[in-house]
Amino acid sequence: MESIRELLHKYTPAAPDEMAAIKQYIAREFDAESSVGIQGESLVITVRSASLANSLRLRQMEIQAAASTQKKLVFRIG
Repeated sequence: MESIRELLHKYTPAAPDEMAAIKQYIAREFDAESSVGIQGESLVITVRSASLANSLRLRQMEIQAAASTQKKLVFRIG
């Protein structure tokens, strides 16, 4: 019988579909890399440039529709 520690060590949670959809949208529309994380009830999207972050802010409704989510989107530069 395996211990709880061994079971948790093997467990890797799958990323929600919303995160993958947002990354695909940014890669398709802007040909740029991004990272997406969850913080409470928000999705945090981190991109490398301020101009890209501002362009994404303008397309916030499109991104939510592409990801099929109503969660708040937070854009960060990093």
